Amino acid sequence: GHFPGVVVDQVFPIEKIRSCFPSLERTVGGRKAVFFDGPGGSQVPSSVTEAMSDYLLRSNANTGMSFETSLETDELISETLQSCADFIGYNDPTEIVFGQNMTSLNFQLASALSRTWEPGDEVVVTRLDHDGNVGPWSLAAEWSGATLRKIGIRPEDCTLDMESAHETITERTVLVAVGAASNLSGTINDVKRIIEIAHGVGAEVVVDAVHYAPHSLIDVSDLECDFLLCSPYKFFGPHQGILWGKKDRLEELPVAKLRVATEELPFRWMTGTQSHEGMAGTKAAIEHIAWIGREYSGNPELSRRDAIIEAYDAIEQYERGLFLRMLEGLEGIEGLKIWGITEPNRISERAPTVSFTHPSLSAKEIGRRLAERGVFVWAGNFYALELTEALGLEPEGVLRAGLLHYNSLEEVDYFVESVAEILG
Repeated sequence: GHFPGVVVDQVFPIEKIRSCFPSLERTVGGRKAVFFDGPGGSQVPSSVTEAMSDYLLRSNANTGMSFETSLETDELISETLQSCADFIGYNDPTEIVFGQNMTSLNFQLASALSRTWEPGDEVVVTRLDHDGNVGPWSLAAEWSGATLRKIGIRPEDCTLDMESAHETITERTVLVAVGAASNLSGTINDVKRIIEIAHGVGAEVVVDAVHYAPHSLIDVSDLECDFLLCSPYKFFGPHQGILWGKKDRLEELPVAKLRVATEELPFRWMTGTQSHEGMAGTKAAIEHIAWIGREYSGNPELSRRDAIIEAYDAIEQYERGLFLRMLEGLEGIEGLKIWGITEPNRISERAPTVSFTHPSLSAKEIGRRLAERGVFVWAGNFYALELTEALGLEPEGVLRAGLLHYNSLEEVDYFVESVAEILG
């Protein structure tokens, strides 16, 4: 009973928010489905699909001509780049690159950076990261003859071992790739500290903010990282990837592009025709988050960035209330092991994503039985292979439930009861 009375934010407009997401009306076996699969991809509000449909039905064209639909497409692209700049806290839209997904963009970035490295250089990744921020760097190191090194973890709470970080990042380090939050243990890393250490030895830092973006405010001006990636399909948008990079680096890196393609930023990084409808959807997803900030603060006049800041204040507070309730419930289940931070007073050091195992049933089997009850969760390693290997959790993996701002207290209670019955 070390949980203080869990209070869920009463001002948070949860009913209004839920009504934006038609998918939440789905029923399984006569009751509403519970979407705790958000870490694998979030649900989408109707404003996002309307923006995409509207673009495809009314303005669909390729870019760069003087006819109306082409001009409207150019306008959409520049508006979306600006909204992404507002989203990550940096005002220059020419530093935003769109792509198919985070992994493809990271391979593109790794391939460009690898051409600037040589044998003797060292590239540092962590054992807490998703493979999308490990695999590309391990290949890039191989291509350039550089050496790959890994920052270890503390298994007891699935946090980065900062002593290991200090030992691993040296004068030979050219790049450090680190996740803002773990998609398995929920751990929010002290990225600022890692960036300070890396910049202290002249290394660049790539931050994977995919799991972090739906839960907490991204502020690259404050972080001072060199590159950051995130995925709109994790924050209520379509399947897309976003890369932000420092202008001088995006301008000079040897990126693979066609002879006919422009050298202008950010377009020298965008190979071929982009998903314009994806951009329309991404812009709408960011607007959805800004709308929450305006609703919550009661101030419809807030600028987009200010509204986003308000929204994440509200989202963090609301999700933490739900998450404390979930932790409290799960900790009451005999034999259940939660991987990651569980102390309520350290709740700000993690995202509301919980992974657990139980000796009596495999994660996959628990997941299957929850699915029958209409609870949608993931089992496996979710590509956080470094972590599951380090914790000795292969090949079974863990069961993962992730909360998002559209989830409710009732869903949390039903989930905990269901897990208790399945394992009881």
